[in-house]
Amino acid sequence: MAPVSTTTVAAVADLRAVRRRRRLIVVAGMVLVVLVVGTGALLIGAAGLTPGQAIAGALGLGDKGDVFIIQMLRLPRVEAAVVVGAAFGLAGALFQATLRNPLASPDILGISSGASLGAVIGLLGLGLSGVALSGLAFTGAGVIALAIWLLAWRKGLHSIRFVLVGVGFAYLCSSLLAWMMARSQEREAAAVLTWTVGSVSDVRGEQLALVAAGTLVLLAAVAVVSRTQSPLSLGDDHARALGVRVDAARVGTLLLAVALVALATSAAGPIAFVALVAPAIARRLVNDGGAALAASTATGAALTLVADVVGQHGLLGVAAPVGIVTGLVGAPYLLWLLATNEKRSR
Repeated sequence: MAPVSTTTVAAVADLRAVRRRRRLIVVAGMVLVVLVVGTGALLIGAAGLTPGQAIAGALGLGDKGDVFIIQMLRLPRVEAAVVVGAAFGLAGALFQATLRNPLASPDILGISSGASLGAVIGLLGLGLSGVALSGLAFTGAGVIALAIWLLAWRKGLHSIRFVLVGVGFAYLCSSLLAWMMARSQEREAAAVLTWTVGSVSDVRGEQLALVAAGTLVLLAAVAVVSRTQSPLSLGDDHARALGVRVDAARVGTLLLAVALVALATSAAGPIAFVALVAPAIARRLVNDGGAALAASTATGAALTLVADVVGQHGLLGVAAPVGIVTGLVGAPYLLWLLATNEKRSR
């Protein structure tokens, strides 16, 4: 075997440095968007605040009214949008990278709908609320994911079968949700709407703390398993040649993705298309052929926060939950993605 030249080694090192720098720039840019938009969200509203009042309110100082507005209303909403958006963005990146399909999103696969169905059953059938309701939503996502898994498994996990089975479950859950809403009373239907559209307006206190803590734990777990993403992207045979246990790596990664979706949906409902769009934006910006996990996480947080601020303050002409705004962005993207994929297949 011919020795690798010093020039080749240096070129590879330079390329890796460029890609690493680009990833850092993308993540830093998204974090800057979060900081700027989050700061704006603390200042604007029915009761406008100055930066000094917002800082004092966040620290628990100054006027009691300012403290209440910041700590009880605005800051929890910003934190919820960031945490939930980060979870959805990372989950979408894991699904798409592991299944090697840009359409592999928890929205489309039915996992988000499963979480919503679990929450609606708890709300209408059992009269649950708060953390207990979130726990049932988490269970609903897990049950649907397990069902998809069992039906899609044929001597291994095949991405096309997984997606097709997931689409079937998405329609099933959506039909059950529509049926339950049609049978509910008007007041109950209004409460159910959160779990069918997605909103971060009421995520605070113990629920927010649990979602944030759970997301941090799952982020750490993803950091451990992320080393398998690059080999898996080369195909199963190449990944096995590199010493990766393909089925175990894929199963472990998808379990973490399901947990992230279930956790986020249990708090805020199925915020549409964040898990589909955020990884696509991140991969396009990073442009290194990888899964762009960190960039997808930051992009999901930024996208959800921006969408919530736009919807909250009626910047599109009318106030709307964050799920409506992300749906307006994501639906055209999905149509464009389907059209471009069809052209490539010809």
